[in-house]
Amino acid sequence: MRVQAKIQKWGNGLALRISGVMREMPSFQEDTEVDVEVTEMGLSVTKTQDIKQKLPFSEQQLLRNMTPESAHADILAKPLRSEFDK
Repeated sequence: MRVQAKIQKWGNGLALRISGVMREMPSFQEDTEVDVEVTEMGLSVTKTQDIKQKLPFSEQQLLRNMTPESAHADILAKPLRSEFDK
């Protein structure tokens, strides 16, 4: 669906009023977080995707049986004293 709108001065900047179908169709409400993609041709506004994903394992499950040896901490290089003197 295409909607014509007008960019207007708002303070020291410009604004595009989001009203009517531009607000209702994507269910924009006050404080809706959005991503704005900017190109030479214009702007694209989409709702920010919820980053909280359902992962197959929790951090606690992944770390449950971890020891320094299983995390390979035993093979980490030990820093030299000269590396701290600089």
